[in-house]
Amino acid sequence: MMEGQQAAKPAMQPDEELEHLALAARISGVDVEIVLPASHEIAMARMRLHYLDWGTVGRRPIVFLHGAALNAHTWDVVCLMLRQEHHCYAIDQRGHGESAWAEDADYSGDAHCRDIEGFVDSLGLDQFVLVGHSMGGFNAFNYAFHHSHRLAALVLVDAGPSMLTKGARRIVDFVTQTAELDSLEEVIEKAIAFNPRRDPRLLRRSLLHNFRQNHAGKWLRKTDLRMWQGAPNREQERKRLEERFRQAARVSCPTLIVRGGLSDVFTTEDAQKLATDFSDGHYAQVGDAGHTVQGDNPRVFAQVLSQFLGKVLPSS
Repeated sequence: MMEGQQAAKPAMQPDEELEHLALAARISGVDVEIVLPASHEIAMARMRLHYLDWGTVGRRPIVFLHGAALNAHTWDVVCLMLRQEHHCYAIDQRGHGESAWAEDADYSGDAHCRDIEGFVDSLGLDQFVLVGHSMGGFNAFNYAFHHSHRLAALVLVDAGPSMLTKGARRIVDFVTQTAELDSLEEVIEKAIAFNPRRDPRLLRRSLLHNFRQNHAGKWLRKTDLRMWQGAPNREQERKRLEERFRQAARVSCPTLIVRGGLSDVFTTEDAQKLATDFSDGHYAQVGDAGHTVQGDNPRVFAQVLSQFLGKVLPSS
């Protein structure tokens, strides 16, 4: 086990988790059955991935990929809303949440793509929907660039090539400045300052999925910050991704570009233009949401996603 990691243990007890999910749903204006997902792990070559399985077996799968420095729980309310119609999976990507950190610090797009390949192959998924937010959107696009024939649909949430040079510094600064803090209250204070749309009642528990307390009482991020700190070939990675986006038309499946109406890292013009670059591209905007669309307004995001899938997928 690498320095900075420790054996995974539940952030909350089941009754606490149910109470937290019920509060999150109520604050989001969502009236659904409150259930807990199953927690599983998949061991692959030099990588262990943790994921949440929301069911329902036999329904079309949706695989959700979170953004940088987030985790699988960012999709909780969305999965609660969609689980009756779809078999929802949310992955902790490498270096995040309860998944392993890369021993060689490889957080390249190709490494993430191999993880997605291994995950879907292990579960035997085909003709599934792949949804990615921010960094997860780039990883979803990289997978689709090579394997869109295996996808029923692709959804990129506040993620596109122009985002690589817009607003990312604010996110990186926030994550690195909160890498180690003295108290959970300080974590909550800084999180609200970064995103005032978040409810402090939810943060007190949801941040437990992103932070852990060490023996000295400090609160540390579960994210492997080596993905940003001196990461090799960063410029080469950026150029490769931009080149692939210029060939977006080769992605054959229906693709939805979602922008948060209040996003400070992805403009309406850039998002709409990106949608036209795909062979079957669509665009939607979620109001009252910044960059983290699924966290700021999960109810409307889930509705937008459901409407899109209802339009482009064959009825079962």
